[in-house]
Amino acid sequence: MDIFSKYQGLGNDFIVFDVQENKSTHLSLMANPQLIRQICHRRFGIGADGIVFAISTEKEDHFIMKIFNSDGSEAEMCGNGIRCMIQFLFQNKRINHDKLISIDTLAGNIKASVDSQALITVDMGTPNFNPDNIPTTLKKGEFGLPTAVIELNEQSHDIYAVGMGNPHLVLYTSDLNNVELNSWGSLLEKHSAFPSNTNVHFVNIVSNEYLEVLVWERGCGPTLACGTGACACLAVTHLLGLCKSQASVKLPGGVLDISWKSKDSNIFMKGPAELVYIGQIELNRLK
Repeated sequence: MDIFSKYQGLGNDFIVFDVQENKSTHLSLMANPQLIRQICHRRFGIGADGIVFAISTEKEDHFIMKIFNSDGSEAEMCGNGIRCMIQFLFQNKRINHDKLISIDTLAGNIKASVDSQALITVDMGTPNFNPDNIPTTLKKGEFGLPTAVIELNEQSHDIYAVGMGNPHLVLYTSDLNNVELNSWGSLLEKHSAFPSNTNVHFVNIVSNEYLEVLVWERGCGPTLACGTGACACLAVTHLLGLCKSQASVKLPGGVLDISWKSKDSNIFMKGPAELVYIGQIELNRLK
């Protein structure tokens, strides 16, 4: 039997496997998108927005994160997923609070720490506005942001692109209640301007220190939170001059604190992650 831990970060939930416990089986799972989809299914599996594999290295406080979306695709990075992994490591006494942790991801090396209140601060790196690196075919416009105007529901909308190790599309609205998340999110995720598809965020600017965001995650659909997305929304909104460099970002599952001192500096995310339950699953019997 394989032990797993179920964690959630503002309602964005993940199954966490400790690779050192059963390495060969977990490596096989990483190479099996169909099995990942089955395990993440909320009726026929455990149910989750994704699976996180926590991999130890020979170095102290240095780990590798592999993360897969519920559709079986591998993601470069995930802000809520990495907080869940860090909380897993902390609660299993693999790391100590206030100690800087290093985690390798497909988006690069990420630094993070847990404070005495079990809140996790993650250095999310520098937002990327180079279209080739996001990637997107949108061209840079005013404020140095890749941008375009699209027609959605017979109305014109400005869209913006930013990379946070994964691609993000940001669109503004004054009323999130009017957002048709399922139809608009699925349409924009596969917009032709994003060759690798994209995460989609609908943003309402409540004040210059408070943003409300609805999330459509690439490879998952509607989720209650997105850490990289919260950073992307703050970065774009700040460059547009519509919010301060530090703001609270309210997602359906809760609030993240995002801070970005300058456009050449790294952006930081602070928020919780919690254990839901620990269980066992016989991976070798699944097909």
